[in-house]
Parts: sequence; structure tokens; C-alpha cells
Amino acid sequence: MCPVQILISAGEASGEMYGAQLIRALRRGDTRLGDTFTPFQAGLQNKNLQFFGAGGERMRSAGCEIVVDARDLAVVGITEILSHLPKIYGLYQHLIEEADARQPALAVVIDSPAFNWRVARQMRKRGIPVVYYVCPQFWAWRQGRVKLLRKYVNKALVIFPFEEKFYRDRGVDATFVGHPLADVAPPRISRQEFAEQNGLSLDKQWITIMPGSRAKEVSMNLPTILESVDRLGADYEYLLPIAPTLSANFFRERVGQRPQIHLVPEALPALFHSRAGIIASGTATIEAALMGLPFVMVYRVSGLTYLLGRPRIKVPHFAMVNLIAGRKIVPELAQHDFTAENVVRNLQEILPSGSARSAMIEGLTMVSLALRGPATPNETAADRAAQAIQQLLPNAPLPPSRSNPS
Repeated sequence: MCPVQILISAGEASGEMYGAQLIRALRRGDTRLGDTFTPFQAGLQNKNLQFFGAGGERMRSAGCEIVVDARDLAVVGITEILSHLPKIYGLYQHLIEEADARQPALAVVIDSPAFNWRVARQMRKRGIPVVYYVCPQFWAWRQGRVKLLRKYVNKALVIFPFEEKFYRDRGVDATFVGHPLADVAPPRISRQEFAEQNGLSLDKQWITIMPGSRAKEVSMNLPTILESVDRLGADYEYLLPIAPTLSANFFRERVGQRPQIHLVPEALPALFHSRAGIIASGTATIEAALMGLPFVMVYRVSGLTYLLGRPRIKVPHFAMVNLIAGRKIVPELAQHDFTAENVVRNLQEILPSGSARSAMIEGLTMVSLALRGPATPNETAADRAAQAIQQLLPNAPLPPSRSNPS
């Protein structure tokens, strides 16, 4: 049987994690499902699928040949992208050349619209079906760019519940599959084991700080977070998960002589066992919500990026959890509001037990439920995404009927 080539392009840490989940779902390597398969899963077991594209170590471990490293695409902001254009264009050209050589049956692009909508355009020009998984947040700004999805994408797989209607109303074939992170089980490691592994004190409360997954984000967010840490003092210990797209040395150089800050290898156990968090806007806020952690959302970009981008924002909230809830659940400290004084003041409201903390936890629980997607037994968001993708592959079987299990 000739292998079926699939191009997957993911441009940053969260996207390549979703890409790895998707590859495993398509290849039936998702160990969380054990030996129980739906009819859809059984139909995919004999597919000879080969994956190549843009990603990182997680996708490589899942069986994808990485031809463009996602770390080289990790840029944030309008002005920041401009300074990296020559390098990014070279990587883009290399990926397209690989696609021309391999002739994939299908392309899956994940998030990172500045890079991936161009990949989608080139694939459609070549007659290759395109799936956009984790769609651009055009509902937040530049809504007119939805026309790019209509033109270049066969299927949009969205991960936030309100996105399906937004895109369908604008002529895009969109399906809400649930958020991939909502299927992740809580960490099994105990607080004591986590403390022993990372040299933490069990007698102190922990605060997780996540300044972003890209170097530019960290440079904009971390200094004020560190100032907040200094103001809060030594009554707490601080956990800084190392983003997969960055190195431990990168963070050590910036943290400096602050023994109360501990670099840890994974985000979810840190979030799960912490008392509160200081979290940069992005996927990390969803992770915090799913772990039930009260947090303060922070974010800063360059002055020019903010000046150019702020008038185009079409939504009432910056924080994704607030958008999903339709109301303010977590504090949003963006740009000029993002000061150490404001961070400390908001943290001090949610660190102690009381009505403010309880209300935030209740709101985060509601958001977590909304992110889980259709309640189908033994199916994750990646499974539902894989099922939609299967229908675009050559000789795709008919989708299984859920109304008649026989």
C-alpha cells in the first residue's frame, strides 16, 4: 500500500502540541484511549499515513518528519514579525518545496495565521485539500480576513464554542471539536512528590508565573512579573515552567538571583498544585482554567504594535476565559494596566480563601465544561478532528452512524 502523505504545519508550542495529539489520533497511538476504539478509529488503523511539516519535538515524537522547526517561527506582534520576514519567508519557501516534492494528499495547518494562511493558499493552488485546525482569531480583530478561510480552506476545525457560529455565518465550513487541552487528565503527581522533584517547600504556597512561550513575549512580560514577585516577597515560592520553544538558560539569565523562583519542566503540574498564577494571555490561560487555578492575566506588546492593533480589537475582553464565559472572571492587566502594583493587588484578592476566590473558581469550572465539546464517549477533541480530516483523505470511508451502533 502506498503511503498517504499529510503535511502538518504548526508554528508555536501550543500548536505543535495539538499537532502531536492529532497525529497520534490519526495513527491510533493515543494511549489515553487504551484498547477501546470507536468504529471510526478502527477504520483508520490500517491507513499507511506519513506526516511531515513544521513543528517541534512533540510532533517529531508522534512520528512527524520535521522539515521546519517551530522555534524559528516563534514571533509575536506586528513590528516584531516585520523584522523577521526574510527568515520566515525562507522557511516558508522550504516547506512549500518539500510539499511539491512529496505531493501530500492533504494539508493541516494549525494556528499561526501569519505563516499558515500562506501555506494554505499554496496548497489550494495545487489542488490539495486544506484543513485549518485551531483557526485564526479573526473574530477578535480583522474580521474581514475571514474571506481567506473561505478561499483557501476546505474545513475549519475550531476549539472554542462560539467560533462555529461566527465562521459558519460568514460562509466557512466550520465544526467545533472541543479544545484539545480539555481532554488532558489532571497530573497524577502529588504535591509532595512535585515538591521533592523541584526543591520546593511544602510549607509555602506556590504561585505559577508564565510570561509566554516566545522570546519576545517573555522580554515584554517577564520584567514586570519579576517586579511583582519582588513585591510579594519570600512568603511564597514561584514556579516558572520552561516553555518547549525556549531553553532553561534563557529563563535563568532573565530571572537572575531570585532563589524563590524555581524553573520546572512542565506547566500542568505547576498550575495544578499552585495557589494562584500570573499568566500571560494565550494558551496558558486555558491551561490554568482547566486546572482550576485562580490567576491574573497579563500581557504587553511593543508600543507601536499596541497602537496599531488596539483600534481593531472587536471583542470586549482580552482573556479567553472571559470571552467564553461572556463576562469578566479573571482580571485583565494589559499594556499600561500591567504594572507590578496592579498584579500584586489583584493577587492578594484571590490568594486567601473567600468570596473572590470562590467566585473565580466557579467561573473557571464553567469555562472548562464549555471547552470539552460534544459529549461523545471515548472521543477526544483530537479524535473528532481526525474524523473530520479522514473524510477529506482519498478513499475515505463514510462516517460512522451514532444513531445505529449496530
